[in-house]
Amino acid sequence: MNDQSKPPRQLSCADDYDPNSMAVDKAREVIGRFLAPIATVERLHVRAALGRVLAEDVISPLSVPAHDNSAMDGYAVRFADLKTDAKVTLKVIGTAFAGAPFAGAVKPGECVRIMTGAVVPEGADTIVMQEHVEAKADQVVIDGGHRKGQHLRRAGEDLAVGQVALKRGVALRPAEIGLIASLGIAEVAVYRKLRVAFFSTGDELVSIGTAPREGQIYDSNRYTIYGMLTRLGFEVIDMGVVRDDPELLEEAFSEAAATADVVITSGGVSVGEADFVKDLLNKLGEVVFWKIAMKPGRPLAYGKIGNAHFFGLPGNPVSVMVTFYQFVRDALLLLSGRNPVPPLPTFKVPCVSTLKKAPGRTEFQRGVLERDSHGTWSVRVTGEQGSGILRSMAEANCFIILPTDQGNVAAGTLVDVQVMEGVV
Repeated sequence: MNDQSKPPRQLSCADDYDPNSMAVDKAREVIGRFLAPIATVERLHVRAALGRVLAEDVISPLSVPAHDNSAMDGYAVRFADLKTDAKVTLKVIGTAFAGAPFAGAVKPGECVRIMTGAVVPEGADTIVMQEHVEAKADQVVIDGGHRKGQHLRRAGEDLAVGQVALKRGVALRPAEIGLIASLGIAEVAVYRKLRVAFFSTGDELVSIGTAPREGQIYDSNRYTIYGMLTRLGFEVIDMGVVRDDPELLEEAFSEAAATADVVITSGGVSVGEADFVKDLLNKLGEVVFWKIAMKPGRPLAYGKIGNAHFFGLPGNPVSVMVTFYQFVRDALLLLSGRNPVPPLPTFKVPCVSTLKKAPGRTEFQRGVLERDSHGTWSVRVTGEQGSGILRSMAEANCFIILPTDQGNVAAGTLVDVQVMEGVV
């Protein structure tokens, strides 16, 4: 089920880290050591391949464009007939349309009316826009100052026969789908969809449609995880809520690892009497780390259950989303065959809020990136930054990233922001 192109390293080889408080960048690097893209390939009609990842290069079977053609409506002429500083009069001998070439050659003193996309007739080497031409019956008067080869698209200037049009590892967007279709290719090889199983843990959780008893809460994490996974285009396996019972958890882990490439849980990875996940992971597989020096999201686990990768996300709703986008997203895209993995856009802007921050761990505060009437960008926090305030994620369109050694931030300070709009 978990068909990777090369066997992963044994997790026990990762011996150069602190499993009790790993730095954010180090955790990303350690996870990356054990990732290999899935290997199973399937062939799909190009229309059905939207959003999938190419498993092999797309080689152009033809030149694009196939012929020299006009980039403008105008007249196809011989540059030798034109003058630099004087007008010339040429005879119009016919018309070339897109899809209906002119049958003949342009001789000295002649020209052909030509439409955008039409094949440039034999003998012509320059296109003069119709705006620079005065038409008189079967003749045209052309002013001076033109360049040889202007407004002419050369055969093969976009793609030559045998050239790589798209590289393996590219996700097929509408533009790529159109490019493949323009080459007359009906089917492409893509990686199968990555299978991701997930479930929530905790006796306090109830599903939508069930009235919570005292001390119980609705399980929101499964819905945010489902949304994040679905938006990335994976095959999603929702296994519901699993109670804090060792036998039930072991059964759920075993089932998930047998059917999926990746297993994701929320809750159960922090220290606590009812947190059985750590013991089960040690029994069923291997664990690389349990804690990250970050806020929110310190209790983050990564390991393997059989051949499946495991990500144990925290239970707090904001921590789930922050850890997913800082660690899980890139890992899943790499496993699905993406190469390179597109990073979340990050840049610096002034922060108009005063931010509280203690040195010692990386923080991901939720922010609103906005532009004023003068076109100047700035960022502000959404308000309270508690890891249980999911509203802060709903209001945010970016993360404000504060590095490990950063202390309090004064208003007006440049900060790193990571855009989530259109991603989260």
